[in-house]
Amino acid sequence: MKKIMLVLAIAVTGAFAFRTSDEGSISGKITPADGATTAWAIIGTDTLKAPVNDGTFSLQQAKAGTYTVIVTAKSPFQDVTIANVRVEDGKATDLGEIKLAEK
Repeated sequence: MKKIMLVLAIAVTGAFAFRTSDEGSISGKITPADGATTAWAIIGTDTLKAPVNDGTFSLQQAKAGTYTVIVTAKSPFQDVTIANVRVEDGKATDLGEIKLAEK
């Protein structure tokens, strides 16, 4: 009986080890490239944060749903808010070019 339980436990553990991730991502390109510091994605009470490096960002581990994305800009530029950003299971959402406006 102990052998059967051990084999069953190993089989169940192995099945979960190979489960694929259902999480997506949100990415974008900031213009000008040095105009922003951080990108945020907010859904309900969950928040994702990523640095802006060389004008690009990638918010990983985004669960399916509708997000508000905020790009924190450096002076003299304004922060940018993009509402209704839809993420689907296992898919990348590319926001394309995000142009920063001066204050």
